[in-house]
Amino acid sequence: MIRVASRLLIAAALSCAAVSASAKDYTLGALTIAQPWARATPGAIRTGAVYLTVSTQGGAPDRLVGAETPRAGKAGLHAQIMDGDIMRMRDVKAVEVNPGEPAVLKPGGLHIMLEQLNAPLREKDHFPLTLIFEKAGRIDVDVTVQSVGANDAGHDMHGM
Repeated sequence: MIRVASRLLIAAALSCAAVSASAKDYTLGALTIAQPWARATPGAIRTGAVYLTVSTQGGAPDRLVGAETPRAGKAGLHAQIMDGDIMRMRDVKAVEVNPGEPAVLKPGGLHIMLEQLNAPLREKDHFPLTLIFEKAGRIDVDVTVQSVGANDAGHDMHGM
C-alpha cells in the first residue's frame, strides 16, 4: 500500500513539473509575458495563432506593436470580432498594456496571427517568437504548441 501511494505521489509531482516546465513566463523591464502558446495546425493549413498574456508592474502603459518568427512569413496582431452573425478577423495596429489591466491574447479575441507557416505547428513543438513593444523594446520568447483543441496554455477543450 505504501509503495502504491509513493508511486502515485511521485507521478503527481512529475506531472506538475511537466506542466510548469511548459508554462514559461518572461520579463522585459516592467512587463511580464505569461505562457506564450499556439494551437497545433491540422493538415496543410498555413496559418496559425499565438496567445499569451502581457501585464505591467510599472506605472506607465506600453503597447505591443509587432511580432516576428522564423516559423512564418508574416506575423501580425489581429482581433476576432463579430460582424452581425459573421466572425471576422481584423488587423490591429497595437495591443495596449495598461497598469492593472493585463492584455490577454486568447482564442476568439486578440491574437498574433501567423501567416505563411513554413511547416505545420505540431503538438509539443516549440518555436521562437520575438515580441516588439513600443517602449520596452524586443524580447524573444519560446512558444509551446498545444493540441488542436486547446483553449489555453495547457488545457484541452475535448470533453468539455
